[in-house]
Amino acid sequence: MNRQALVHSHIEINPDIMFGKPVIKGTRITVEHLLRKLAGGMWIEEILRDHPHLTPDDIYAAAAFAADYMAQEESIFAGAQQQ
Repeated sequence: MNRQALVHSHIEINPDIMFGKPVIKGTRITVEHLLRKLAGGMWIEEILRDHPHLTPDDIYAAAAFAADYMAQEESIFAGAQQQ
């Protein structure tokens, strides 16, 4: 999959920043980090308190980026039999 094809105005992928992981532009905060906070039950307001330089749109962009990334992945369950 071509990760560069995933274009989001708030997300950047640069091999010199965080080993090329997708980050919020102008930061070293990875998409993964934000998603883990959300998955852990943090509210957007809590994340913004931890990272006051972020905006709600940055967090929404991280979620949208992850959704687009997953939409391009091939399912490992394709063809699996149901039990």
